[in-house]
Amino acid sequence: MNIMLFHSTYGPRPAVSAAADRLRGAGHEVWTPDLFEGRTFDTVEEGMAHQETIGRDELLRRAVLAAAPYSERGLVYAGFSFGASVAQTLALGDGRARGLLLLHGTSDIAANAAVDGLPVQLHVAEPDPFETDDWLSAWYLQMGRAGADVEVYRYAGAGHVYTDPDLPDHDEEAAEATWRVALGFLASLEDD
Repeated sequence: MNIMLFHSTYGPRPAVSAAADRLRGAGHEVWTPDLFEGRTFDTVEEGMAHQETIGRDELLRRAVLAAAPYSERGLVYAGFSFGASVAQTLALGDGRARGLLLLHGTSDIAANAAVDGLPVQLHVAEPDPFETDDWLSAWYLQMGRAGADVEVYRYAGAGHVYTDPDLPDHDEEAAEATWRVALGFLASLEDD
């Protein structure tokens, strides 16, 4: 699969490169756009403050420009936390999208969003302060109404960005379970 993998609000940290390498090792082609122009952050608050200075419209413009040269190949959009919200926005707007892999995050869904059975897989901590139960229930229903085929995996006791070994949220068991399931999901898309 051709995968466009977006970093979290922490920026393009080593965990993003490691994830891309893991995906490449499974035979996928992966791009990891840097929406923060090399900046990385140690806390969510610092990263969110940086996002605010850039602005959502500019960040989406950067993401669209990064994906545009490859979208005709039929991309799987993927991302971590903030990057998952970017991936979701792009996937719902790209009629050629092959799938959507969300790690630690979701986004608002436009009322007119419509996809034809887009395979979507979400991996999220339980509980997660950024992805509350009420929010996830509403998100799941809205994605279904938009026509997506959604699977949700919850990881009890894990921190928000639990797949990054350099963050306090890290949970090795949950991270390995996530990658095992996600790689199976991506392999299933190749059969379509």
